[in-house]
Amino acid sequence: MTAAPPARLLQALRDALGAAAVLTDPDMTEGYAGDMMPLAPRGRPLAVVLPVDTAQVRACVRACAEAGTPIVPRGAGSGLTGAANAVDGCVVLVTTRMNRILELDLDNRLAVVEPGVVNQDLRKAAARHGLFYPPDPSSLDWCTLGGNLATNAGGLCCGKYGVTADAVLGLEAVLADGSLLRTGRRTVKGVAGYDLTRLFVGSEGTLGVITRATLALKPLPAAPGTLIASFDAVQQAGDAVIRVVREGLVPSLMEIMDATSLRASAAYLDTDLGGAGQQALLLCQSDSGGAAADCELAAMERLCQEAGATFTHTTRDPAEGDLLLRARRVSLTALEAQGAVMTEDVAVPRTRIAELIAGCEKIGAAAGLTVAVVGHAGDGNMHPTVLYDRTSADEFRRAGEAFDAILALGLSLGGTVTGEHGIGKLKQEWLERELGPVAMRVHRQLKAALDPGNLFNPGAVFSPAEAGHDTP
Repeated sequence: MTAAPPARLLQALRDALGAAAVLTDPDMTEGYAGDMMPLAPRGRPLAVVLPVDTAQVRACVRACAEAGTPIVPRGAGSGLTGAANAVDGCVVLVTTRMNRILELDLDNRLAVVEPGVVNQDLRKAAARHGLFYPPDPSSLDWCTLGGNLATNAGGLCCGKYGVTADAVLGLEAVLADGSLLRTGRRTVKGVAGYDLTRLFVGSEGTLGVITRATLALKPLPAAPGTLIASFDAVQQAGDAVIRVVREGLVPSLMEIMDATSLRASAAYLDTDLGGAGQQALLLCQSDSGGAAADCELAAMERLCQEAGATFTHTTRDPAEGDLLLRARRVSLTALEAQGAVMTEDVAVPRTRIAELIAGCEKIGAAAGLTVAVVGHAGDGNMHPTVLYDRTSADEFRRAGEAFDAILALGLSLGGTVTGEHGIGKLKQEWLERELGPVAMRVHRQLKAALDPGNLFNPGAVFSPAEAGHDTP
């Protein structure tokens, strides 16, 4: 297809959305050009568009398809793999103005939302009616549901409640020709046809633009009780996790922090989070309520002590529990306060968590850098974070090498290169290493079938050649 002159495309976008919703000033578009991962490449967009409804999204897609101009869908920009990073000359389609909760069906326990709804806003709206939207990424107070859907985001309570895909009943998405696809249904069960909903969840904007989602809600659980347990060795904390799983307990939250992340959070919060020799902290919660929560917390405390915990503390006070949990939630912010960071997202079997943390420490030492590890012990999804000096090109290079070494370590332990952040424009090579040639061929075929012109988010998940399209 011969590309249309940019001026013609820009005019078509302004006609469809209004001039104020089409940004072309580089000083304004730069803020939409990338997410929070410094390693991922980013380009300069031709324009940034901010539609307010599905009709405007369809008009944008049609205009870009006619012009042969790629589209990069984007939410709030909280991603950590460059999945929403611009490519040169693209149109970045930002969905944050599509921020309405269209329906809360209390009797069927579901919500219908637009992609720009902030995760925390839906949780609060549901809670006012005694309902609960479980997925809770650490950025839940500003990340949007469209981005959560595009990356199949997780969070702290996935071990009990699952990831975003487990809450999605159906979607509405704009395809490459501007047509509107509706997937799924509002019923609890339904197996008619291929599961196109699951196909689009986690597709990182490479198959279409999600414009609406029907999400399952759960009854609001009881206020959680909280347990913290300190260990003098990471291996002991890993053993405690295994014991909890083996016992058949399913805490609503089970998080682990290594010594480096603990020190960072303690300094950031100006509080004492344990003794000087503490090497790991487990933070567990039970939202079973009443006597059941008491029994679950007591059992987890016993198992931690049997694994070698030097200190344990339980509380049923929600305020105290929130304070204890805050140390985990601010961990990345606390590390960022010490300098530049690269945050990883590997998941390993829960029996290999201690090996991963120990391996990350060795990788950091070999690179001459610090690697801190926090993660969701309940499902094995760990977030090693490499600290480096952003003014040093040499440290940036070594940080990138450490980042790759951590991915290799995760795979060697029987894990995956991404538990919840996605592949983005950062891990394409690692995706092929993990999945193998047959699975990659199927991925390429699906991409080519739904987006034959490679319109949506080129360079994300696949390189252009891998996506089944010839490169210029």
